[in-house]
Amino acid sequence: MAKIVCVLYDDPVTGYPPNYARDDIPEITEYPDGQTAPTPSAIDFKPGALLGSVSGELGLRKFLEEAGHELVVTSDKDGANSTLDKELPDADIVISQPFWPAYMTAERIAKAKNLKMIVTAGIGSDHTDLQAAMDNNVTVAEVTFCNSISVAEHVVMMILSLVRNYIPSYQWVVKGGWNIADCVERSYDLEGMHVGTVAAGRIGLAVLRRLAPFDVKLHYTDKHRLPEDVEKELNLTFHPDVESMVKVCDVVTINCPLHPETEHLFDDAMIGKMKRGSYLINTARGKICDRDAVVRALESGQLAGYAGDVWFPQPAPKDHPWRTMPHHGMTPHISGTSLSAQTRYAAGTREILEDFFAGKPIRDEYLIVEGGKLAGAGAHSYTAGDATKGSEEAAKYRKAG
Repeated sequence: MAKIVCVLYDDPVTGYPPNYARDDIPEITEYPDGQTAPTPSAIDFKPGALLGSVSGELGLRKFLEEAGHELVVTSDKDGANSTLDKELPDADIVISQPFWPAYMTAERIAKAKNLKMIVTAGIGSDHTDLQAAMDNNVTVAEVTFCNSISVAEHVVMMILSLVRNYIPSYQWVVKGGWNIADCVERSYDLEGMHVGTVAAGRIGLAVLRRLAPFDVKLHYTDKHRLPEDVEKELNLTFHPDVESMVKVCDVVTINCPLHPETEHLFDDAMIGKMKRGSYLINTARGKICDRDAVVRALESGQLAGYAGDVWFPQPAPKDHPWRTMPHHGMTPHISGTSLSAQTRYAAGTREILEDFFAGKPIRDEYLIVEGGKLAGAGAHSYTAGDATKGSEEAAKYRKAG
């Protein structure tokens, strides 16, 4: 028998929903690169249900308990007295989502003497100290591609919201106004602008494909250059580094993983190299941007707008300056946890668990760390090291709440 600790975000303030806005969701069986969607032996939930909150339990309880395993589900994850810390000493598997991450620091991994696997229900395993996982022979896995398109759609929405000044305009309606001049004094057309992505992997490439019909000029930088036919198809301009790309772009979207090499990539110096009045969109990881440098750039006008749904730590403290800085379009980390995406990453989490318990190989594209080294998708996307430092600040959110 194994003990699984699953960390999920809280239920809606009005309670777990008895029904939903839609009766069904489209079935996605294959991703754009040909990878198949998760294929567990079965699922114990209705597609489109709220699975990522505590009561949703990722649809795992029936499956795990019928197999004789113990499942603990909690949202209490930060601080030495959290439920997560109390349950860790005899936990075999820890599952969490990037949106409400269980920060698996070296200290926590050392405390969890039975720990064999850490699973990200979603994409992005930077909330785990990957070096500590390697050193302790703990497998790390995530459900690669499950919500990449979900995030790409969110990026496009945020670009348009900033450039067209949508949020302030909506607020005038709510306030009962008809203040057209106030709405359009910061509103522009996206058409003709230069838009660049930092990384053109699954999410970055999906963003480029969705922006191409807007008649923008597309740019990208990535350590793995795209095939020539893709560059020609989308009329892409490749840049060998981030600095050379941001100098020419009106809009920059960040779609790279967080690891020590990308931490605080967008600091005062990098933002200072961007065109004055450009827009920065970050749905990758909050720590890729220097928190206070973003605030300074918005206040000075170097940036015309900043939007994203990733923060550090998560949840963000009540006094996080991104909540109150000017010209922002921030949301909680929701881009990859739409009800559609939850169906896929819950199924993918079950597939990983089924393979693990059966002693079968976990899909290579799901692996981040295995056998004491980076593996599968992890070897392609990450570098060794730790990006969890400072995560203890998340406890402030509960104290101020």
